[in-house]
Amino acid sequence: MARINFNASTVEPSTPMDVLPKGKYLCMAIASELKATKTGNGEYLQITFEVLDGQFKSRKIFERLNIRNSNKTAEDIAQRALSALCHAVGVIELEDSDQLHNIPVTIDLDIDPAKGEYSAQNRVKGYSAAGGQASAPAPTQRAAAPAAAAPAAGGTPVWKKKAA
Repeated sequence: MARINFNASTVEPSTPMDVLPKGKYLCMAIASELKATKTGNGEYLQITFEVLDGQFKSRKIFERLNIRNSNKTAEDIAQRALSALCHAVGVIELEDSDQLHNIPVTIDLDIDPAKGEYSAQNRVKGYSAAGGQASAPAPTQRAAAPAAAAPAAGGTPVWKKKAA
């Protein structure tokens, strides 16, 4: 038994966190971490975003990108999503996921309905620059975009780096 002196009448009780409504949210990445997949044969980049304004200010949105996966389709989808995020925040040559942190970005959020034992959950549909404009790369950057998925000369690919 743990003895604690706590008066619940002095603290607002927490309420269950329902999914955020479908829509666009101004956010910024506040944390990222490379994690092993459940099966142990791949890795995903988990990015935590925080909503910056509006009714849902300070709420968190979690994105999981299958950076290395035996399912090549899942891997391709994740790399395209990471490229979209990089373009939206203006970080074309990504060496470390920390480079994505603290830069406002607009996230287009959807809801995956409840299925079986899993409740409904939010899903990131896409990213755009915080000003509402789609962030298209300049012609010289377009050629460099695939390098984000490849190791820099003598470097380690972003999905092989562990978060600090």
